[in-house]
Amino acid sequence: MVKKVRTRFAPSPTGYMHVGNLRSAIFAYLVAKHYDGDFILRIEDTDQTRQVEGAVDFIYDTCNLCGLIPDEGPLNGGNYGPYTQSERLETYKKYAEQLVSLDKAYYCFCSEERLEEIRKLADLNKVPFLYDGHCKKLTQEEINAKITNGEKYVIRQKMPNSGVSIYHDIVYGEMSFENKLLEDQILLKSDGFPTYNFANVVDDHLMEISHVIRGNEYLTSTPKYNHLYDAFGWEKPVYIHLPMVVDFDMKKLSKRHGAASFMDLYESGYLPEGVVNYLSLLGWSPETTDEIFTLEELIKIFNPTRINKSPAVYDVKKLNWVNAHYIKKMELNELIKITVPHLKEAYDLSDKTDNWVNHLVKIYQNHISYGKEIVEVTDLFFKKDILLDNECKEFMKEEKTKEVIISFSKHINQISDWTIDNIISAINSTKDGVGVKGKMLYMPIRIMVSGQMHGPELPDTIYLLGQETVINRLDGISSM
Repeated sequence: MVKKVRTRFAPSPTGYMHVGNLRSAIFAYLVAKHYDGDFILRIEDTDQTRQVEGAVDFIYDTCNLCGLIPDEGPLNGGNYGPYTQSERLETYKKYAEQLVSLDKAYYCFCSEERLEEIRKLADLNKVPFLYDGHCKKLTQEEINAKITNGEKYVIRQKMPNSGVSIYHDIVYGEMSFENKLLEDQILLKSDGFPTYNFANVVDDHLMEISHVIRGNEYLTSTPKYNHLYDAFGWEKPVYIHLPMVVDFDMKKLSKRHGAASFMDLYESGYLPEGVVNYLSLLGWSPETTDEIFTLEELIKIFNPTRINKSPAVYDVKKLNWVNAHYIKKMELNELIKITVPHLKEAYDLSDKTDNWVNHLVKIYQNHISYGKEIVEVTDLFFKKDILLDNECKEFMKEEKTKEVIISFSKHINQISDWTIDNIISAINSTKDGVGVKGKMLYMPIRIMVSGQMHGPELPDTIYLLGQETVINRLDGISSM
């Protein structure tokens, strides 16, 4: 019987979900659903000191918005719960004690002072710090006496100190690590909480996780996990380690590189389907040259063997290109929801009607990549004066540009009913009167009324600027 594919996304509630973590969730979801398996959400909150209030809700909200709906998890339950690690402490204690009874782990009573001394010694000798196994030598009588006296202890795993650990990873192939570099890692801390490494292995086994998808920073930790699986006699999962997400300088992505969390992106008006589409291509490629995929399409075509080993560069321009595809397909009422709040925050709209604002959003639908971008591309509608850059000034030196502006200004002044149709008539009258068309007709007008060489439909732009503003800006030709 073929084992059912079960993957998990196991974030720690330490803040907003970073795009690298979200990509791990996406890949875990795609692997599960491609093979008709289950996707599990598990909250790893064993490090209580790093928890951020509200972070668990951010995790739930991000998964829901992105369509990564878990089959099992803290909110919807399942047969393998609890799905929050702080609710599983007795389970970890039981399995840690089991390893002690199997002589695969031992009690360690070393104080922080002693550990600090051997750390300093390692620094002096310029070698990596590894616990020296001091407490492995304690007799059972000594252990019992220390426990009776109330001395604090941790439980450490016994690691082999010779030989080589080898395992296979779907992305990186065969991986090999010398066992002498593996420390006798702590499994259970003195406060009763498990370490990240230990809780992961116990939970992955008990929840029957078949495929572990995580960042490649865990490549070197995997031998430790595998020695735990061997100590218990458990079957190991399939490993899929993902390349790191980096900036253009090949440094690990951080918040200083822009919106590095999903909620930052979402609040800036990026669409969840656009973000999921982009992140799915970050370190993975389909067999075709296509780049726009729905989540359902990704499920059908996702092949983990096509994940790249190389670091994945987080390219905001590429993200914008992908997201713009989804912006263009939005219904106007939905586009208004992700753009108008940003306009209201940036500009005074008290003298603008809803129709005016909606019209503004509509004409810029094909010119923005995300909701908040509408603020910077529409500033020409909210300032009194505009300044022409050198490129615009150079163009305005072309033959007949001054004639176009003078003629158009005359026709615009004669409009008594400010409508788009009448504006189009003024443009056509200018074309006939001056004898120009195309670029030489539209570009001078656009430059003088907007200060830009490109933009949405010119009649709509002129209409929204208003007759008085347009006339005032056209009058600037005399000072050129």
